[in-house]
Amino acid sequence: ERSARLRRWYELMMENKEELARIITAENGKPLKEAQGEIVYSASFLEWFAEEARRIYGDVIPASAKDRRVLVLKQPVGVAAIITPWNFPSAMITRKVGAALAAGCTVVVKPAEDTPLSALALGELANQAGIPAGVYNVVPCSRQQTAAVGEVLCTDPLVSKISFTGSTATGKILLKHAAGTVKRVSMELGGHAPFIVFDSADVDRAVAGALASKYRNSGQTCVCTNRFLVQKGIHDEFVEKFAKAIKKELHVGNGFDAKTTQGPLINEKAVEKVEKHIKDAVSQGASIVTGGKRHSLGKNFFEPTLLSNVTTKMLCTQEETFGPLAPVIRFETEAEAVAIANAANVGLAGYFYSQDPAQIWRVAEQLEVGMVGVNEGIISSVECPFGGVKESGLGREGSKYGIDEYLEIKYVCIGGL
Repeated sequence: ERSARLRRWYELMMENKEELARIITAENGKPLKEAQGEIVYSASFLEWFAEEARRIYGDVIPASAKDRRVLVLKQPVGVAAIITPWNFPSAMITRKVGAALAAGCTVVVKPAEDTPLSALALGELANQAGIPAGVYNVVPCSRQQTAAVGEVLCTDPLVSKISFTGSTATGKILLKHAAGTVKRVSMELGGHAPFIVFDSADVDRAVAGALASKYRNSGQTCVCTNRFLVQKGIHDEFVEKFAKAIKKELHVGNGFDAKTTQGPLINEKAVEKVEKHIKDAVSQGASIVTGGKRHSLGKNFFEPTLLSNVTTKMLCTQEETFGPLAPVIRFETEAEAVAIANAANVGLAGYFYSQDPAQIWRVAEQLEVGMVGVNEGIISSVECPFGGVKESGLGREGSKYGIDEYLEIKYVCIGGL
């Protein structure tokens, strides 16, 4: 039954994908084409977990005594509190809720205060899909009430599970709250993704991957590249071609305009952070290759920016920008690049371009991240486990592993047989 209801919810999302996409663009400004892509991606999690719902297999273990039988059951953890961000206001809900409902949990969704409408629209479709009242619940709230609502969700003993996507700083606060009642916790937190281009790389492919990885959603994704590390042999060629691609292929504008690839940032605070990172880098000797300032369209629009002569002492290489800023660091050896990449206290995604098979194996295994893109700048898909290491989080979402986050394992020993 759960499978059938999730499948119907998926079908309704696909039937209403244009309206749902327009809600996203109106709420957070991302270009309509990206919003349409998000809805298809978002719906795919409901389809995937509709199928996984029928595959929650237990186990039978050979017993050590003749008069016993040993079973392993998987049962839903209970009520799951789902706290989601504004940058993917639909997909971050279905990736969690699809797994939770497939497992047999009910959910309370607290969407980001900037983007509550996508969550409510999903609720309307859930009702139409026949998902019973009280199974998918939405609690929108103001920015002022967000901390208080989050604390209630993390401390209430009726909630058994917390799943959060957002900043590392907020994740740490929620972990402290959840510790009081020892809740199950999944965290998909901030990243600081390195994008390494080795001398052996196909430079044109690397530029295409860099453009996709960095500037999707105007640089406002958890897996966006934050630091470009380019080997000295191809450094100048890469920077030159990257700058040309930015000028030719990226268009800042209203998200509903068909030619727009870069919408506004979510708010003025986000713009100020990009400005702060650029100012700091330039003051320490970085060069602005292209962009570098607010766009004439309005206060939340910012020019896609490329910096060269960047060092690891600059703010933009020490913390996540979450905006359309691409800083390029020149390096000499593979060991140096890996050391710079792994110096961060977070590890969500990492990317590198190389055509040396031995190097591909070495670097893929050495990068301290949960997800690696090799000669590929876009890596998210419903079949693959999404999550990070170090301070980038706990647990995995999507894939065959995602449903385990919402299941408890129960051992049953039957004696006297």
